[in-house]
Order: sequence, then C-alpha cells, then structure tokens
Amino acid sequence: MSKASNNPYRALKQAIWAYFLLILFEGALRKWVLPQLADPLLVVRDPIAIFLIGYSWYKGVLPNSLMMYGMMALTVAAGVAALTLGHGNLTVAIYGARIFLLHFPLIFIIGTIFTREDVLKIGKVTLWITLPMAILIVSQFYSPQSAFVNWGVGGNEEGAGFSGANGFMRPPATFSFTNGTAHFFGFAGIFCIYHWLKTEKVSKLLLIAASVGILIAIPFSISRTLTFMLGLTVASALVAVWRNPEYIKKILLTGVAMTLLVMLLSNTEFLGPATDAFLTRFTSASEVEGGMQGTFVDRFLGGMYDAVLASPNAPFFGLGIGMGTNAGNQLLTGDSTGFLISEGEWGRLIGEMGLLLGITAILIRTTLAVKIGLKSIKRISEGDILPWMLFTSSFVGILQGQWAQPTNLGFNVLMAGLTLAALKRQEILYRVLKRVEKQETETRETGLHETSLHA
Repeated sequence: MSKASNNPYRALKQAIWAYFLLILFEGALRKWVLPQLADPLLVVRDPIAIFLIGYSWYKGVLPNSLMMYGMMALTVAAGVAALTLGHGNLTVAIYGARIFLLHFPLIFIIGTIFTREDVLKIGKVTLWITLPMAILIVSQFYSPQSAFVNWGVGGNEEGAGFSGANGFMRPPATFSFTNGTAHFFGFAGIFCIYHWLKTEKVSKLLLIAASVGILIAIPFSISRTLTFMLGLTVASALVAVWRNPEYIKKILLTGVAMTLLVMLLSNTEFLGPATDAFLTRFTSASEVEGGMQGTFVDRFLGGMYDAVLASPNAPFFGLGIGMGTNAGNQLLTGDSTGFLISEGEWGRLIGEMGLLLGITAILIRTTLAVKIGLKSIKRISEGDILPWMLFTSSFVGILQGQWAQPTNLGFNVLMAGLTLAALKRQEILYRVLKRVEKQETETRETGLHETSLHA
C-alpha cells in the first residue's frame, strides 16, 4: 500500500478545498446553474462538514479541543431546550444547531489538517479569481436587475442586488447576497498586501492584476464593510512593519504602486458613477448611524452591549435555537425578511439560547479570538506576519460575526481555521502525521499476524 493511500490528510485537504470553493460559488449554483435546487443548496456545505468531522474521527486526527467539544455540548443542550421549552420545531432546531455542531468544529479541523503551504495555496487561488470577480461586479453594477448576471436565488429575475446609492444597487458577485462581495475582496486583500510585503512564489503580474481588482471593487461594491475590512488589513500591515523595520522599504514601494494604480483607474470614465455612489452611501449611512462612532459601535461591534443589556428580558433557556436565522423565520412564519430575534450576533445567541447558554457560547468564541490573537502577536516578533494579518481580519468574525447567514458562516469559519493553520509549526504536523502512519502500520501488522495464526 502506498504512502499516499495511508495519509488521511489527503482526502481531508480535498474536502476543505471543496468547502472553500463552495463558499465562493454556492450562490452561482443557486442563482444560475441549478436555480430549481436553490433551497437544498443553501446547506450544500453541510455534507462536507459532516465528512470532515466523521473522517477525522475515524482516522484519529480529530482535534482534541475543549472549546470545540464544549460548544457542541452546549448546542445539544440548546437544541433540547428549543424542542421542550422553546419554539418546538425540529427542523428549525436542526438548522440552528448545525452552525455549531457542523461548522464550528471545522475551525479546529482546518487548523490541524492544513499547513502554511496550504494556506498560501488558498491565497494564490483567491488572487487568480480576484480580477475576474471584479469584472463581474462591474457588469452587475451597470446592468439592470433583470439581466442574467443579476438574477437572484432560484433564478429570480427581480435581481439579487441590494440597496446602494444614486440609483445603483450593491452587486452580489457570485454570492447569494451582497455580503459575499465584501468578504471575498476583504479576504483577497489580506493575501495581496501580504505578498507585496513578503513575496512567496507569486508573480508581480498576478499581484498587480489582483490589486487592480481590489481597487475596482471598493467603489463598485458600494460596501462600507469592505472598506472597514481592507482598512484593518492595512493597519495590520503597518503594525507588522513597525515590529519588523525590514519591511519599511517594501511597504513604501507598495504604497507608491497602489497610488499609481488609483491614479490610473481614477482617469477612467467607467469609475466615476461607482465612486460617486460609494461616497454618497458612505456619507449618508454614517450620518444616519451617528457618524463614525455610531457606525463602529452599532455595525461592526454588532450591538454587543445592547444584547447583554437586554438579556434579562429573554427567557432563561431562550426562544429556541435556529429561530433567529432567516431560514428559521421562513419555516416558522413563512416570511424570510426581517429578524424574529436580533440582527446582531450576540443578541441572536442570547435570544435563541437564553442567558446562561448564550453567554457561555459568546465566552467560548471570545476565548478563541483572544487565544488566536495572542499567538499571532507573538509571531510578529519572529518575522512571521501571515497569522497576524489573517487574525486582524478574522477576529471580528470569530467574536461576533453573523453566523446565521451561510456566506458569513463559511468565510468566518475558513478565516479562523486558516489563521490556526498559519500559526502551526511544521514539526507539529510532522509528528502527528508520523503518529497516524505508525498506528496504521501497527494495525496492518496485527491483522497480518492474526491471519497467519488462523492459517
């Protein structure tokens, strides 16, 4: 038997790649390829998650994480409470529970199975996709909502765009909803800036193409979330430079290159309407939310303080897990718009799971974010900036990302898992792999010995 066939990581890595690609193209399947299967495709990544958990356990490489098992036990308790004391709908409870039973463990599985090289491969593929994705959102921006590129989930010809500014809609790219656009280009921005600072087998031509794609996406996405995410990435790069002065020259060259690209793009006629729409939305939305302070506190911190403050009004065991999701809303009321509990993640968790279980789930996610953050900061001083740059864009998602939405869930799980993988030392993976191979060798030898005895 070949060494490759004994390696459980091969199949698991392939499954993680499938999970990643389905995050990017699940919406395209639901809108354009298989619109008649739009509803079941909503959970198309769930079978992959089940395989990753089951096969990892079968091969003895399932991470032994207290946070992972604690969250899973917490979810089972919340599911029982939902059926006995809450909404009582089994389908809604299962849909809500899958977030922590199936997808949360993938953070630790990705962190165990993937190596740093795998993380960089994911990043390189993302960079290749960036410019074509930017061209797609430009097409969506200037096309009517009835155009094929703007069709919504299930082939809805009313369009998948969301309210923007100046009569233009926010384009969803290949995703079911416009949040995917912000997540994708924010994700691409991490690897783009990282490779400008520390090139690792990525051509300058690819970096320039990806940079153009990201700069185009900023105004055409009409997304403040994307601006915030890219701002965090730039800030993390500046911190890395401050701790590692050898990067100063590269970040100056990167800044000059980006400035030149912006100047070239700003002289193109097609960029004007997008820039005006972006500035109009940014200004008007900030005024409504009370300026930068209101935008940061209410939008990016997700109303965390309000969620905890209002928690005494929620039932002790909550209204039932899954009730705060859009799918749960649809199943319970027949209406997928609006929120039965809370748009903010902390408010949803406490509303669904109650004060005790909800706050415990929040504490687990907070602990995970802090633990990853401290390790990432330590690695900066060693000259390794990749975990830090991944963490600065993933910590908000770990802490209070709206995991009830499938695209948000997918990107947040992937980002957290890749951060853990980037933190991992290669020698640890080597020891784990050798241990698995030794166990399988001993099992085969035991089987051959027993066969010879019977013979």
